[in-house]
Amino acid sequence: MPITVDIDVMLAKRKLSVGELADRVGITPANLAVLKNGRAKAVRFATLAALCEALDCQPGDLLRFEAKDTADGRRQSSATVAKAEAEDGP
Repeated sequence: MPITVDIDVMLAKRKLSVGELADRVGITPANLAVLKNGRAKAVRFATLAALCEALDCQPGDLLRFEAKDTADGRRQSSATVAKAEAEDGP
């Protein structure tokens, strides 16, 4: 997935533990770990807002988009690459 989660970076900058942040946000440490490790399929805006408030940051400090390089050196999202591969066929 081309979305990278940088909660661990903000935790280090703020010198907070996962448990302490989870308490401040109101979610379980296990659910925060799923989000922090990039295994979450979705995040609620309310949770994102609570994270931003607790960490005194913007959503862009926690999430970033990383496109993949193509064979010709251009950068594309993984969805665009998958669509192009599907159109090329076997």
